[in-house]
Amino acid sequence: MLVEEIMKQDVTTLTKEHSIGDAVKIMSANKIRHLPIIDEQGQLIGLVTDRDIRDATPSIFETDQFMSTLQKPLHLLMQKDIITGHPLDLVAEVSALLYEHRISCLPIVKNHKLVGIVTETDLLHTLVELTGAHQPGSHIEVRVENKSGKLYEVTSIIRERKANIQSVLVYPDKKNDQFKIIVIRVQTMNPLSIIKDLTSAGYEVLWPNHSEKPL
Repeated sequence: MLVEEIMKQDVTTLTKEHSIGDAVKIMSANKIRHLPIIDEQGQLIGLVTDRDIRDATPSIFETDQFMSTLQKPLHLLMQKDIITGHPLDLVAEVSALLYEHRISCLPIVKNHKLVGIVTETDLLHTLVELTGAHQPGSHIEVRVENKSGKLYEVTSIIRERKANIQSVLVYPDKKNDQFKIIVIRVQTMNPLSIIKDLTSAGYEVLWPNHSEKPL
């Protein structure tokens, strides 16, 4: 999946000459937490977040200082060293950037111009859609040896039950690198027969765990 498929293209922006008060009003009115700052050519030159404003703004009880701060231009507040992405970047790569640098948004730039923005909320929505967590179904986790062909074997067992697979995730077993965890979401509300088949085939089902064998 590419960034251009999930990024917001209608991005609210301001210029560096706008005031901090302008940013506060626009972010509140549009219910956004990130405000890219652009120049006359539409090129990205800065970024202001709600945290930047909170850190720079004194208490509202300090009335004079508070009002004075709101009138200051954004170029005094905005972040200038900004990590950006491209519309053709992979969503997985962008997710890694946000995770690695602990940032909550990524402006998307093409030909030096701002064309979109991706936030951690966008990535969360994408994850929910990819995993099918928003759809009725059941979640099954299976621990298998870290060998080729194991995913095919597990999904073949599910196929025999004619269950529709909504999503598949595979990640390493943190306790033992000789194993991996296969997470499968199937379109059935009662996965007991599938779990029984997997267990009978010698697979360790981590979730749901029916070790008491009511199956």
